[in-house]
Amino acid sequence: MNSPDNWLIRDATLVNEGRRWAADLRVRDGRIERIESGLAARADEQVIDASGLWLLPGMIDDQVHFREPGLTHKADIASESRACAAGGITSFMEMPNTRPAALDRPTLEAKYALAAGSSAVNYAFYMGASNDNLDAIRQIDPASTPGLKVFMGASTGNMLVDDPQVLDEIFRCAPVPIITHCEDTPMIDAELARAKARHGDDIPASEHPLIRSREACIASTRLAIELARKHDARLHVLHISTAEELVLFAPGPLAGKRITAETCVHFLHFSAEDYARLGMLIKCNPAIKQASDRSAIVRALAEGRLDVLATDHAPHLLEEKQQPYTQAPSGIPLVQFALQSALERVFAGELSLERLVEVVSHAPAELFQVSQRGFLREGYAADLVLVDPQRPHRVSHAQVLSKCGWTPFDGTTFSTSIAATFVNGRRVWDGVRVDDTVRGQRLAFDR
Repeated sequence: MNSPDNWLIRDATLVNEGRRWAADLRVRDGRIERIESGLAARADEQVIDASGLWLLPGMIDDQVHFREPGLTHKADIASESRACAAGGITSFMEMPNTRPAALDRPTLEAKYALAAGSSAVNYAFYMGASNDNLDAIRQIDPASTPGLKVFMGASTGNMLVDDPQVLDEIFRCAPVPIITHCEDTPMIDAELARAKARHGDDIPASEHPLIRSREACIASTRLAIELARKHDARLHVLHISTAEELVLFAPGPLAGKRITAETCVHFLHFSAEDYARLGMLIKCNPAIKQASDRSAIVRALAEGRLDVLATDHAPHLLEEKQQPYTQAPSGIPLVQFALQSALERVFAGELSLERLVEVVSHAPAELFQVSQRGFLREGYAADLVLVDPQRPHRVSHAQVLSKCGWTPFDGTTFSTSIAATFVNGRRVWDGVRVDDTVRGQRLAFDR
């Protein structure tokens, strides 16, 4: 069963498009039918008293790694989408570096088929770029994928694009937004060799931001921007991690920008000081850097220099993360507690609630031209999250729905709880459990 339910959400505080106000919201046939105060309940609808709760459009996470196909011992679409639901994420866009990598249309469509049968939330999948799939890139149907993922100097399987002529052609011909991971591999390799000379096989986690250095990020991001300007390409740079990169992007509203950037929730929460406590658990690429970088990133998010906030959710098993530095994989499981983590910046007075909603919901919908999602608007899909700002939530590993079974937020108390999540009018999360009968829909793009 995947039919929508009919709901009347009463007396909520709606947060949408720069406004915050009290109203009722009616959900019918999977859509937002009416937003108005004083709506009378109908006989066939379920009523939720949302007084004291924030009603937000569901988060659209444009950067996740769900590991299916090929790496399902550590995650799969079913497990990770359930974690999304519990965290208020109603749509995700998943990266192509699975096994096999999504470097052509048939492999991409096979991932959509997997999600149709198992995803608890809405879904889309990126096409990947390599040194040898230019023909497939030229033939991309813009309706089939949110964008083209390019690993510019960060090797992952056969997806490192390090041929300058191929890279130039990708920026010239890509028919969809180009989404880049920007780190310079030769610079990283040189720093890794120096770390091995100093530490042998016992490289501490605190060396990670020195090995995956800020210089490696800056050089690669500059190159991506140069290529985008040369070809007037639509470029979106992922997971900005340094203060220096921020000056490369223009502040202000998203509308009209050809070059945009995002950061991730872990760069707002952790800093290099946390390696002593968490070690390889927070090893990720690009690396979590200094507290000064974190402060600069939050300010850039507030002023519109950074346009989107995502997760880069990338789960690994605990035993994998407990290996020595050179064997421990990079990546952190984040989707289940991402929105709560980001809301801490609101309680700290560093971001307004309205701006947070913009960067986690409105901006990804606008940037990727997602059809009729990401806003509280009549006629739009009823992808909603109810947040309780008065019920703190202490996180533990035992609560984790991701297959990996752990979280870097273990022991953290967040100021909010996710009271409910709705996907296409179905309540997929009721504050306690996931409704496993709910299935999301394939995202559509207005292109």
